[in-house]
Amino acid sequence: MIYEFENRIPEISEKAYVFDNAVIIGRVTIKDNAWIGPGAVLRGDYGEIMVDEYSAIEDNCVIHARPGEKTYIGKHVTVGHLSVIHTGKINDYAVIGMNATVSDFAEVGIWSAVGEGAVVKNKDKIPDESIAVGVPAKVIGKINDDYKKLWIDYKNNYNTFCTRYKNNLKIIKK
Repeated sequence: MIYEFENRIPEISEKAYVFDNAVIIGRVTIKDNAWIGPGAVLRGDYGEIMVDEYSAIEDNCVIHARPGEKTYIGKHVTVGHLSVIHTGKINDYAVIGMNATVSDFAEVGIWSAVGEGAVVKNKDKIPDESIAVGVPAKVIGKINDDYKKLWIDYKNNYNTFCTRYKNNLKIIKK
């Protein structure tokens, strides 16, 4: 469901895909070929959210921003199921593991991976091409070329979802 709130109107590319039971409220921009999964909530009621091209916001994620602030999801980002991003910046090609949290004013670098269940605390920065896990998230390694190749394949699969879901998803029972 897509809502205007106090003259704050979502801008969603016709090339994006947003599940009917996702909730998009207010100042939210969703760019070309971004995929917003079932149950996701992107709430731009008093902050702003931007989801750039080819990013996947998986099932039941929550994305929000503080008043007057912005949450940014870069290009080719994967935000795993049940994750929470709050006034954070997720740079291009990053992967946020399932049930991870990226808190206020934190930043995840280009090609970085935040492990499942990890918490990137307020104002923390995960450097480019780093692997961070734990509570709080700590860098434990670097991303290598094999990891990038594997994730490009995964990301390309999600990149096809916008068209595949538009053309092939059919309700069979209500």
